[in-house]
Amino acid sequence: MYIPVNEIHKHFKTETPMMTNITHKQDQWSPYHDNSGTVLAVGIPGAVIVAGDTRLSNGYNIMSRDATKLCQLTEKCVLATAGQYADFIALRKFLQQRLQLYEFQNEVQASTQTVAHLLSRELYTRRFFPYYTFNLLAGLDENNHGVVYGYDAIGSYDQMNYGVQGSGQELVVAVLDNQLKAYNKINKTIPQTQQEILDIILDCFSCAAERDIHTGDNVEIFIITPTGTERIVKPLRKD
Repeated sequence: MYIPVNEIHKHFKTETPMMTNITHKQDQWSPYHDNSGTVLAVGIPGAVIVAGDTRLSNGYNIMSRDATKLCQLTEKCVLATAGQYADFIALRKFLQQRLQLYEFQNEVQASTQTVAHLLSRELYTRRFFPYYTFNLLAGLDENNHGVVYGYDAIGSYDQMNYGVQGSGQELVVAVLDNQLKAYNKINKTIPQTQQEILDIILDCFSCAAERDIHTGDNVEIFIITPTGTERIVKPLRKD
């Protein structure tokens, strides 16, 4: 019996598998990893307080319990960063090199405002392949009052009295709004002293560690005043 050739081709025809059908989610690669954590800074007259937890995580895994998220760039200025830790190290190294060169050329350390502008320019320069970092820059201004600068991913920044970045931001910022700006606060008194602000910061990190698995282990605190910098480490929950 005669069978047409086209009928034979129909019988044995198979569909070529598409790449979309055999590509799995675990095969996809990304240069970015959010190692998370929480950083916070509060500026007050005569001082600035900067804090960050020391947990370095990747998903549900804890990679380190003693990884600092703070870097003192000058005697009056500290960088606090959450996000990808490798990018934080690269950004920190760049800023340290540029500020060292600035000091050699001008025989004076850069002001906090100068450092804030330098950080903004570097983030904007990398806007097409940005640092995966969530940055706060905190320090003393020309009148030795605390000032905080908050940044987005490509270098836009704003000056503020306090700021929070990282995985615990949503848990902490509402507390600071209530305590430091008296939003929806029954008792309208606002903390003024350095110790009162420090107690609020410790409470904020304790609360964040209860709900955020990427925040914990310890909180590292820098207190910068015109006379110098004091470093404090307080324990948080370990699980």
